[in-house]
Amino acid sequence: MRCYTTYLTFNTRKRQEIVDITAEVEKCLAASGIREGFILVSAMHITASVFVNDHEPGLWQDILDWLEERIAPWSPDSYRHNSGTGEDNAAAHLRSLTVGHEVIVPVTEGKLDLGPWQRVFYGEWDGRRPKRVVLKAMGQ
Repeated sequence: MRCYTTYLTFNTRKRQEIVDITAEVEKCLAASGIREGFILVSAMHITASVFVNDHEPGLWQDILDWLEERIAPWSPDSYRHNSGTGEDNAAAHLRSLTVGHEVIVPVTEGKLDLGPWQRVFYGEWDGRRPKRVVLKAMGQ
């Protein structure tokens, strides 16, 4: 089995943002030479996520609204984490837990084996500083 690892660095313009990283995952796969296996895509920060979904800006706004209105409102005074650390990003930690921090994408015949509408996304929930994602292709 072969392994190939690379890293992406994000410095988002907004505190919360969704970024399509499918092309970067495909570049990692091409560089790896792997034809059969999988790629692990994992956010290396506790206030970010990686997920698979549809590339549709209306859905992205729905996700952001869902996180804000139903999962973890950005209300710094409401969280013990914020009062204990002096930070204001407890909601970002909870959003990361909800959406998840990694995905495994199958590789078949040298291509990402995604459904017709599926893409790989990085979700930034507490941006404005460099964040990393590890891409690890494994297979043969």
